[in-house]
Amino acid sequence: MTAAAPAGGPVGPARRVGAAAVVCLGLFMLGLDLTVLNVAVPDLQGDLDTSTAQVQWIVDGYALVLGGTVLAVGAFTDAWGRRRSFVCGVAVCAGSSLGGALAGHPWQVIAARCSMGAGAALLMPATLAVIHQLFPEARLRSRAIAAWAAVGGMGGLCGPVIGGWLVEHASWRAAFWINLPLAAVIIVLALALVPESRAKRRTGFDVPGAALSAAGLLALVWSITESPHRGWTSPAALTGFTAAALLLAAFVGRQLRTPAPMLPLYLLRVPGIGVAAAALALMSFAMFGALFVLTLYLQGVLGFSPWQAGVRTLPLPAGLALGAVCAVPVRARLGGKVPVVGGLLLVTAGFAVLATTTPDSGYPHCAAFQLVAGVGAGLVAAAATESVMGSVATERAGLGSAINDATRQVGSALGVAVQGSVLAAVFTSRLTTSLTDLHAPALVAEAAEHSMLSVPAQAMRLPGPLRAGVLAAARRAFTDAMTLTAVVAGAVTLLTAAAAARWLGRPAEHHDARLPRDGHTAPPAAAGARGGHAPGVIER
Repeated sequence: MTAAAPAGGPVGPARRVGAAAVVCLGLFMLGLDLTVLNVAVPDLQGDLDTSTAQVQWIVDGYALVLGGTVLAVGAFTDAWGRRRSFVCGVAVCAGSSLGGALAGHPWQVIAARCSMGAGAALLMPATLAVIHQLFPEARLRSRAIAAWAAVGGMGGLCGPVIGGWLVEHASWRAAFWINLPLAAVIIVLALALVPESRAKRRTGFDVPGAALSAAGLLALVWSITESPHRGWTSPAALTGFTAAALLLAAFVGRQLRTPAPMLPLYLLRVPGIGVAAAALALMSFAMFGALFVLTLYLQGVLGFSPWQAGVRTLPLPAGLALGAVCAVPVRARLGGKVPVVGGLLLVTAGFAVLATTTPDSGYPHCAAFQLVAGVGAGLVAAAATESVMGSVATERAGLGSAINDATRQVGSALGVAVQGSVLAAVFTSRLTTSLTDLHAPALVAEAAEHSMLSVPAQAMRLPGPLRAGVLAAARRAFTDAMTLTAVVAGAVTLLTAAAAARWLGRPAEHHDARLPRDGHTAPPAAAGARGGHAPGVIER
């Protein structure tokens, strides 16, 4: 199979590689923005006098809007044009970053972050859709998707490193300013190198379905994000989850009734899509939750500064890049199931290492977890993404990418929320017991309930023997809590590996799921009919 030809002539190999590099650079910027502000919170709080709730929205507003709208926007990009969506998304991120850099009030930073999330939702599905269109050949597409997975993961994982450096050498505003020159370069190169492409046959855009999916996912991601702070059984959390369930149920009903659905639901019953997307979601649950816990461990227990802690998370993106590269030959030789299952087992092995951490283990133990789990995560990310994209027609590449992206975002939010809740609950319980035995002042216990990282500062005000006892108790409590989160995450990835081994098919089976040429919903039997891709249109 050869690449689809543009209206004005063929897309040469050099231009295809250049176009893929440009969209991957955009994806790197997106991943960077997800996490670059995480280590800048103290500096931002001191400058703008933000409340805890405002900080939460500044950090999470970006991911909340991205995760809630990416599915609807991904389906829209197929009809509107993938390059157009990508360029507009980058431009929205750049304009929003300018607003954030110039902000003088917390609400302005929150608005900028939410607007950046909307821009990210516009550009993210377009990146993978462009690659899917440019590289229809299975071998080249696998390599391109492996690069996409590696770059995307490295963007998010390098965010704390870059953010820590910017905070120490400039200020939190630099985390916004950095996007402006990067976005300008991306837009110029995209207009020069990325060919426009869209679905050949337009069936209309399911506006009610898009609105229901966006509202339902926004409610779900908001509920997941807010529940650790408000309480999982609080009225706000229960209302949010109920609203999400009702809205998503209405979305499913709409997709079953309409002749031209935004998301043909039979696609989710295809193992190459449904099982692979679930594997991506649950791997993201484990790894992004672990990154959150790890950042606290490096600063709160091992005593590193934000910059030093960020540098010490580099083995994770390095392992992820290595795993993504290795996924290509493994998949070509052994099929798609092996790198997904093998990668999940490696991630589980990494969490087994982390679960044996003691207060005296130090950084080498942490680095070993990152390398092992990182390689496994890279294998899963590249192979499962290729499984999803290999199971949809070129007509619906944007939708396939959006399914991939939405499941990862929801999994990431759930991972941080659940593992963060477990960590906080166990840490507070263990430390409170120890502080009672030590007869420590009530201020220390109050600090533990407010923030895990504030305990050492409170302990430094205590007399020598009591200070040493409180610090040791805090290290023990945090390590105990972290090992329990590792057990939870490892159990999730192990069960996911078992499910993938049972239901995930080989690549040859994935092509049975492609949409019929008219783009309408087809029953499973029709969807399984053998046939080629429904070609898209590429323009210069």
